[in-house]
Amino acid sequence: MNSRSHGLFSLCAAATLLLSTTAFAQSSSGDAPPRTPDGQPNLSGVWDFRTVTPLERPDGLADKAFLTGEEVAAYAAERVRDSNADLDREAKKQETTARGQVNGTSETQDLALAYNDFWWDRGTDVVETRRTSLVIDPPNGKIPALTAAGEAKAAERTRIDQRPTEGPEDRPLGERCITGFNSGPPMLPAAYNMNVQIFQNADYVVLLNEMVHNARIIPLDGSDHGSVPMWTGVSRGHWEGDTLVVETKNFLRETSFRNSSDKLHLIERIQRQDKDTLIYTFTVTDPTTWTAPWTVELPMRRTDLPIYEYACHEGNYGMDGTLSGARAIEKSGE
Repeated sequence: MNSRSHGLFSLCAAATLLLSTTAFAQSSSGDAPPRTPDGQPNLSGVWDFRTVTPLERPDGLADKAFLTGEEVAAYAAERVRDSNADLDREAKKQETTARGQVNGTSETQDLALAYNDFWWDRGTDVVETRRTSLVIDPPNGKIPALTAAGEAKAAERTRIDQRPTEGPEDRPLGERCITGFNSGPPMLPAAYNMNVQIFQNADYVVLLNEMVHNARIIPLDGSDHGSVPMWTGVSRGHWEGDTLVVETKNFLRETSFRNSSDKLHLIERIQRQDKDTLIYTFTVTDPTTWTAPWTVELPMRRTDLPIYEYACHEGNYGMDGTLSGARAIEKSGE
């Protein structure tokens, strides 16, 4: 289905990074995070962020921030079973349709049943911290409530989803293959292709996501964000001690978060914990959409597997079917 990508991307700046990224400068301890020749932690490599830990804490674990060591295996197995797209498929269709009608999340629920389980790659393990959610702030593990404007936007999205599609602009960015689900920014586990390759030198960091082959080129030179909005915002980075801090703003419109707005202000932090682990943390501030900021912590694990080319057939072929179907419905007068 996928083929190896021998030319990861053709941008000149990214090509320069590939040539200038050097081998790890190992410290005296074999387990210490490696550093680049200019002394910064070396974040280079391919990193896997699959996990069955949910973004928000399940209601059944409302007062439980962490699993015990004894609970981890059983909880992970339960999550794997519950997300299996082939088990109890008819019952899940009825359940997710009803939930979508209530919460306005029909797109997400339909996606969960879009493919047989073979195609999904959600992982089988919880995060090493044993947290019951990826959201670490607020302390309840839940994304804050929507503002009135956020609720209105969600309701409008539901209304659009329930009528024939007028044109491509009606559909969300991920469905149009403009931005890519888990690639963000910010990055979050979702479905498959949960890998990011990092290239680094003294002047730039590049985050190349396997999903929708999105490459974010992040200058470290202290330049401002400018005034031109972009689909994935404008990112600028700097070092705070051993942590890479990336500030992104100037979004053109919503990101992979369905209700986010062009007012989104994102702070990402990437720290190499050891030779095999990155700790990726981000804080979302969007006062147009949410009543308070919120923060996620996500460990990423080093992998020796390559990044593969991603082909977004939903955008290539599905859009034609969606629009053709809408025109057929209008013609029939239904």
